[in-house]
Amino acid sequence: MQYNAWFAAQDNPNERYPLTEVVYYSQSGGLLEVTHDMDALRQHSAAEWKEIFERRWMRTSWPYGSGVWGKKEWVCPVISDDNVVSMFEGGTNLFWAERLGRELGLKDLWLKLCGNSHTGSFKDLGMTVLISVVRQMMAEGKPVRAVACASTGDTSAALACYGAAADIPTIVFLPKGKVSTAQLVQPIAHGALVLALDTDFDGCMRVVRQLTADPDMGIYLANSLNSLRIEGQKTVGIEIVQQFDWDVPEWIVIPGGNLGNVAALGKGLLMLHELGLINRLPRIVCAQAENANPLYRAYQQGFAQYEPITARPTAASAIQIGDPVSINRAVRILQRFDGIVEQASEQELADAAARADRSGAYACPHTGVALAAAIKLIDRGVIDKSERVVVISTAHGLKFSNFKVDYHEGKLNEAVSRFANPPVEVAPDLDAVRRVLDNWMERPVGQGTTSR
Repeated sequence: MQYNAWFAAQDNPNERYPLTEVVYYSQSGGLLEVTHDMDALRQHSAAEWKEIFERRWMRTSWPYGSGVWGKKEWVCPVISDDNVVSMFEGGTNLFWAERLGRELGLKDLWLKLCGNSHTGSFKDLGMTVLISVVRQMMAEGKPVRAVACASTGDTSAALACYGAAADIPTIVFLPKGKVSTAQLVQPIAHGALVLALDTDFDGCMRVVRQLTADPDMGIYLANSLNSLRIEGQKTVGIEIVQQFDWDVPEWIVIPGGNLGNVAALGKGLLMLHELGLINRLPRIVCAQAENANPLYRAYQQGFAQYEPITARPTAASAIQIGDPVSINRAVRILQRFDGIVEQASEQELADAAARADRSGAYACPHTGVALAAAIKLIDRGVIDKSERVVVISTAHGLKFSNFKVDYHEGKLNEAVSRFANPPVEVAPDLDAVRRVLDNWMERPVGQGTTSR
């Protein structure tokens, strides 16, 4: 069976380009989308696709053991297996947050732990596709010398890692002083050229778009406005449904910054629906930090008006974006999925992450945003307590150790550490230790050592 996919203009599906062509925008200036030959995909029945995906799931047959490349026909069928660059991404744990759900009165609360990936974030899902296509381009003699991205941290780590594995030079633009130490060190360790600009993410994005627009530079754009990234990231929604034995949850909650993740989540679910693997769609909630909430503001006006903002500092630094490039894509998806946009204050996101940690998760601040949004919707009765809710955790909490330390030491800006649990200093004496233990054993369940 011959499968195919191509770039197409959103306003003119007849305007097409090969996926291996260096092109990002349509003739009218809009973003291009990857379009698949759905008639070819329909040659397999829904039951046959399910059997194919189950047979490949987490196996070692190259490259199909990857959660992304196990769905190659739906993602990027036009490149050779030899040019795939994969770190066995995807296939991440769907964690039943039983204890946290019980505290919220919700029996069916799950966390999709996308941070349990090679570079510690869901960005790996999209970067494996983009770098694989770039490798194919180079094999075909296309004039690509390097790849570049603007980043608030996780994108740069994924790009540098996959570029290093493929021996492709990478350049990352980071906002100076606005990413965690772990996020800064990752691209440095992988040999990328790291440029720290004295601006925010939106300023970095303007520079990289100008740089990659010059064909003489030969630098390929790796941000999520490049739809190749979306193709890999869309597998997260497909995975969630597959992990529930092809049953669809009522709600999926995802944090949103540049908003490519929202568009990707919806695209994967729509493919499942169109090809008959599912018969209904979930509702999608996009969660934004209150300090970086342009989509939330537009949602409050029924999406009738959108205005970029200057994002203020937030602990959820990876979504501190005031002018998201995928705004139009995200709005279309939210409208299609009867979606909701909710926001979380610094207090709400910090406490939500701490509560998740107490239940056995280890939540990054962006996951805290999504959890806080879910909690607010549960409290308001929008999410019924009988419904299944999946919160997408976009990165591993270990990438944000400073956030964790500052919370438990009471040093976060704009947040009081209500669930702080710092170490207890005690004399090296058995009686002193017993007094602390007696007090600790009598504390109410869920409280820390300082909550007596």
